[in-house]
Amino acid sequence: MITLYTAPTPNGVKVSVALEELGLPYQVRATSLGSGEQKQPWFLRINPNGRIPAIVDHDAEDFAVFESGAILVYLAEKAGGLWPTEPRARSVALQWLMFQMGGIGPMMGQANVFHRYWPERLPAVVERYQNETRRLFGVLDARLAESAFLAGPDYTIADIAHFAWVRTYAWSGVTLEGVPHLERWVETIAARPAVQRGVLVPSLEQAAQPVTASTVVEEARKILQR
Repeated sequence: MITLYTAPTPNGVKVSVALEELGLPYQVRATSLGSGEQKQPWFLRINPNGRIPAIVDHDAEDFAVFESGAILVYLAEKAGGLWPTEPRARSVALQWLMFQMGGIGPMMGQANVFHRYWPERLPAVVERYQNETRRLFGVLDARLAESAFLAGPDYTIADIAHFAWVRTYAWSGVTLEGVPHLERWVETIAARPAVQRGVLVPSLEQAAQPVTASTVVEEARKILQR
């Protein structure tokens, strides 16, 4: 059994979708981001960075894993699925996974903050992150014009990682116009039963306390001060 510590965010959705796709038994521990539960000492022992998602694998002596990309790799290797075994194919999948971790996630995350939550209107900042998001969508679209999925013909955790973010494009204030291959890919993945289950774990109703605008702004301020 695996315990998943999560909240209704794109990074949280990545892991619940992967767990559903891989068929691994797990239990959900909804984490109250609004009350700062993820900063409490007990949680920091699981993830020193105080962020969701995180997992504890009770079948592996309560082994804890944090960072969503690392969790996806751990789960895929544990279950023996959604991850190529041939070295070069695995490298391609890893490259696209890192593209999400270093590009799509951070850019869409900043677009969300400044488009939705930031108290002052900063049009140039919003435009900068929305334009970069659209540029990255173009990279994905070009890849998907020549491949059914990001790592090749087979669906992998690289697709799950991207889907969890790309599906929220409207929240970032961008569209899928002009990227037909990316739009096709989103529709294909959204139709998978395991994905449909995973995106609801946890739902807003299940979360102990939903993310609030003030929480997001405070987190963004901390990032900008680093």
